[in-house]
Order: sequence, then C-alpha cells, then structure tokens
Amino acid sequence: MKIIIVGATGTLGKHVVKALEKDHEVIKAGSKSGDLQLDISSPESIERFYEQAGSFDALISTTGNGHFGPLSTMKDADFRKGIDSKLMGQVNLVLTGQHYVNPKGSFTLTSGILSEDPIYLGANLSAINGALEAFVRAAAIELENGVRINAISPGVVEDSPGYFPFFPGHIPVTMNRVTQAYIKSVLGTQTGQVYKVF
Repeated sequence: MKIIIVGATGTLGKHVVKALEKDHEVIKAGSKSGDLQLDISSPESIERFYEQAGSFDALISTTGNGHFGPLSTMKDADFRKGIDSKLMGQVNLVLTGQHYVNPKGSFTLTSGILSEDPIYLGANLSAINGALEAFVRAAAIELENGVRINAISPGVVEDSPGYFPFFPGHIPVTMNRVTQAYIKSVLGTQTGQVYKVF
C-alpha cells in the first residue's frame, strides 16, 4: 500500500511510520520536514501537496494545533487556531484527498480524549476533537468507491510528559497501544469509527 502520513516526525507520527514502513510504501509529510511539505491550515497548500503526492491508498493525519489556555481570557483569534489547524486542516485533507485516494482507500484522522473528558484550559481542543469525530461519522456515509474514514482518540501519551500535570489522574497511554489503533484503522475494514485509546 502507498500510505501518506501527515505529521510523520511528530510524537505520534514517528511511531506510526516505524510500524508501517517495513511492509508499505510510506510517504512522510510535515510542515518543515519529510518527503513532502504542506501547511494544513492552507487549502491551497493541501491542494499542491496532493498534486505532488498523486494517488494513494491511505492517508493518516497525526497533526494539528489547538489553543491551550483559560476560557476567561480566550478570544476569537485564539479559538480559531484550533479551528484553522486541527479541525479544518484535517477536514480539508479529506475534502481534497477524496479526489486522489484510490478505491477502497482510507483516511485516519486524530482527535483526542478531551472530546469527552475535558480538562482545565482545554475548551478549544475539546470542541475541535468533538467536531472532528462528528465529521468522521458523517463523512463515512458519503465517501464513495468504498473509501473508509476513522478517527483515533488517544488519551495523554507516555511520550508527552510535559502535558502530564494538566491531566491529573490520567494514566498515560503507551505509544504501542496508540500505534496499533492507527494500524487497525488503516489495515482493517471498519469505517465511521472513533477508536478511543486510554
């Protein structure tokens, strides 16, 4: 399979690349590194990216930024950081990518546990993750040619200790467990699913 991984050098992406590249052709993509570069907050950049990448069998997105901060000082511009990057960036990877993906291909997006288990300072990411998961469920019934779509919703992961203080009582998820969820999405047959890993 030809698998594109957007966010290939990130905390999650590098583990997913390692797990898949031994048996598949993996195209690594990122904002500053990888085989191809793109800015997911720019629809034009995403279009150019797909023109370069050509047809593919699976796209995995492990990328997207959001705003982390108190609601009391949050402004529209803060909230839109998450909308433009993690939400619309991943949505646009699908909207444009549906015209390049091979029949019976797949998209795997990344949301997160904050959609249903909010924490202090995380209102933006809670909203973004919830919207992404709703998009995946709805897009699954409209994508054509047997194309599938799922989301991975991990808890705080063991490779991100800087976030541990913001997740009191949460048990960090092993990178292997999160990676296996991406493999299940790409190599399995389900669609419209949100794989919760916590």
